[in-house]
Amino acid sequence: MPKFTLIITEKPNAAVRIAEALAEGEVKKVGSQGSYWLEFERKGRKHICVPAVGHLFALNSIKKNGWEYPDFEVEWVPTYTNKGSEYTKKYLNNIKKLAGDAEDFIVATDFDTEGEVIGYNILRFICKQKDAKRMKFSTLTKGDLEESYDNILPHIELGQAEAGLTRHFLDFYWGINTTRALTLAMKEHMKSGFVLVSSGRVQSPTLYMLAQREIGIRKFIPKPFWQLELQCLINNQEISANHEEDRIWKKPKAQKIFDQCKGKDATVKNIEKKEYKQMPPFPLDTTTLQTIAYTHFKFSPTQTMSIAEALYNAGLISYPRTSSQKIPEKIGYKNIIQKLEKNSLYKESCGKLLKQKALKPTEGKKTDPAHPSIFPTGEFSGSLTDQQKKLYDLIVRRFLSVFGPDAVREAMKVTLDVNENNFLLTGKRTIAPGWIEFYGKYAKFEEQILPELAKGQTVKVKDLLMLDKETQPPNRYNQGSIVKEMERLGLGTKSTRANIIQTLYDRGYIKEKTISVTPFGEQVAEVLAENCPKIVSEELTRKFEEELEDVSEKRKERGEVVKEAKQLLVEILKDFRKNEDKIGEKLSKAYVSFKRDEKQIGKCPKCDGNLKIIRSKRTGKRFIGCENFPKCDCSYPLPQFGNINVLNKKCPECGLPMIMVKVKGKKPYSMCIDHKCKSKESWGKNGKEQPK
Repeated sequence: MPKFTLIITEKPNAAVRIAEALAEGEVKKVGSQGSYWLEFERKGRKHICVPAVGHLFALNSIKKNGWEYPDFEVEWVPTYTNKGSEYTKKYLNNIKKLAGDAEDFIVATDFDTEGEVIGYNILRFICKQKDAKRMKFSTLTKGDLEESYDNILPHIELGQAEAGLTRHFLDFYWGINTTRALTLAMKEHMKSGFVLVSSGRVQSPTLYMLAQREIGIRKFIPKPFWQLELQCLINNQEISANHEEDRIWKKPKAQKIFDQCKGKDATVKNIEKKEYKQMPPFPLDTTTLQTIAYTHFKFSPTQTMSIAEALYNAGLISYPRTSSQKIPEKIGYKNIIQKLEKNSLYKESCGKLLKQKALKPTEGKKTDPAHPSIFPTGEFSGSLTDQQKKLYDLIVRRFLSVFGPDAVREAMKVTLDVNENNFLLTGKRTIAPGWIEFYGKYAKFEEQILPELAKGQTVKVKDLLMLDKETQPPNRYNQGSIVKEMERLGLGTKSTRANIIQTLYDRGYIKEKTISVTPFGEQVAEVLAENCPKIVSEELTRKFEEELEDVSEKRKERGEVVKEAKQLLVEILKDFRKNEDKIGEKLSKAYVSFKRDEKQIGKCPKCDGNLKIIRSKRTGKRFIGCENFPKCDCSYPLPQFGNINVLNKKCPECGLPMIMVKVKGKKPYSMCIDHKCKSKESWGKNGKEQPK
C-alpha cells in the first residue's frame, strides 16, 4: 500500500463527514460495518479516514483477586476486554491494520478533554506514536472542516490530554475504592444477594447536596402569615391588589386592617410608570441548554445531550459541550442567518435581522478555549425526529434572538388607598418586543396590562379577602436546576454532569423528575458524611477541578495531582475501616427497607392489607397481590418488561394506585393497576397505547 496520511476520528459518522468534506474527488469506502475506512485524495496526497467508536481504552485494576481496597495498581486496557464493549474490538483492529503503513497521522477527534484522551491513547497504544497533527473544529460542516485541515495544528493538545488522563485516574481511584468499601461493608450484613453501593468523586458530593435539601424539606416548620387581597372592578375588568405589607405575621394586625377596609372603596393614590430595557439572552452554553430544554420540553440532561449530539453529528449545530457564551465573528453569523432564511420557519425573523445596520451579538462573560457557544450551522435535514426538531428550533431561535435589539418593557405600580391603608396594583407590558419576537414562544414574560387610571379616581372594590397562608419549604431541584447548581458549586464538568445525575437515578439514590432522594440514598449520604466527610466535600471536589485545570495549562504535572489524591484516599479509607461494621449495618437496614417499600403499591381494596409486587415461583411472572394471601385473593396483572415505579397518586377513574412503567428505548407511561379500569378503555384503539 502506498504511503498515506491517517486521520483518526472519534465516531464513524464523523469519519464520513470529514472524508466527504476534504475529498477533492471520489470517496472510496473500504471494508464493512465496524471495520471500514474511507480513502480519498487531497492536494495530490492519499488520505485514509478511520473511525474509533469513543474510548478504545479504559483503566482497569491489575489485581484480579476480587474487591480488596485500597487499590491503586491500574493499567490502560482495550475497552473490548470489558463486558458489553466487545464491539469496539473491530474498530481497534482496523486502526492497528492501517497504522503500520501510515506516513503521518492527524487526530480529528472532538476538540475537548475526552476527545484528546481518545486520540492520544489511540496514538500511543495502537499507532505507537508520541505526537500527531491536530484538526480543531466546532462544526462538522464542509467549510469548517476544510478550514481546520488547512490551518492544522502541528501537535496534539498535550496539556488537554494530560488533564483528561489525570481525571480518569482520579475518578477511577475514587470510584473503585469508595464503591468497594461501601459495597463490602454492606455485604457483611446482607443475608443474601450482592448490592453494588456506588460512590464517586463528584457523585457523592452531589448526592449529599440533594440529601441535605431533602432533609431540609422534611424538617421544615411552616410559619403562618396572612395576606390581604383587594378584588377590584375597573372598566368591567377584575384585578387583584395586595396590601403593601405582603406578608403580615400577626393575625390581630391583619384582622385590624381587614376590619378597617371591609366595605370601603379605593382611591387611586399614586401611579408610577417606569420604562426599562430588557437585554437579549446570552448565547447557549451546555448548562443553559440543559436547563431550558428541561423547562420547555422536560428533557433530562442526558436526553438533551443525546439529542444535541445527534444534531452535531448531522452537521446542524456546533459542538454541544462548551462553557462559552461567546459568538466569534469568524463563524460567519451573517452567512448562517442567510442560510436559515431559506427555511420558511425562520424566513421572517432572518429577513428582519439582515435588514439591521449591523449584526452584533449580545454575549455573556463565560468563555471556553476549545469551542464557541452552541449555534446552528444553517444546514438543514428533512429527517429529524420530533425531539430533534424541538431542540433544533430552540437553538435556532436562541441564536437569532441574541442579535435582536433590546426589548422595551414598562412596569406600572398603582397605589390604592382604602381608609388610609395602601394596596398595590402591579402590571408589566411590552412596548417594543425587540429580540423577544425572534425568540418566540421561548421568551417567558408576564404580561399584566393594567387599565388606564387617574390619580384621585375612585375604584370599586368587589371583595376583600383575608387569606391564611404559611411559608413553604425549599423547592426540590429538578433535572434542569440541578445541573445549574452543580456548575455554580464547581461539581463536575459540562461533559460529566448529566451522566452523574443519571447514575444517581440508576443506583436508586434519587427518583422523579422533581428530584427526591430515596431513604437509601439519604442513608448512603449520611454514612459518608459521618464517617468520611471528605468524600462528600464540595470544596475538595472543586479543588481537584482547579488542579485539573492546572494540569491542562501545564502549571502542574499529572503525577503530582494523582499522588496527592492517592494519599488523601488512603487517609479516608483508614477512617472508613474503623467504622466499617457500623456503616454496613446502617446501609443494609436502609436497603432492605427501601426495597420493601419499593415493592409496596398501596392498600388492598378488599381487606385493607398491603398490595405488593410479587413474582410467581411457578411461572416466573410478576403481578400485584395482597400480603394477606391466601386469606385475600386480590391481585392485578403487571407488564412483564421494564421497570415499575409506584406513583404517589390515585387513578381518577377508580381510585386505585397508579404506577409508571419504563421500558428501555420507549417512552415511559403511567397506568392504573386495574386492567379493567375505564381509563384503559381506549388502549389499542386509534393507535393509543397508553393513557395521556
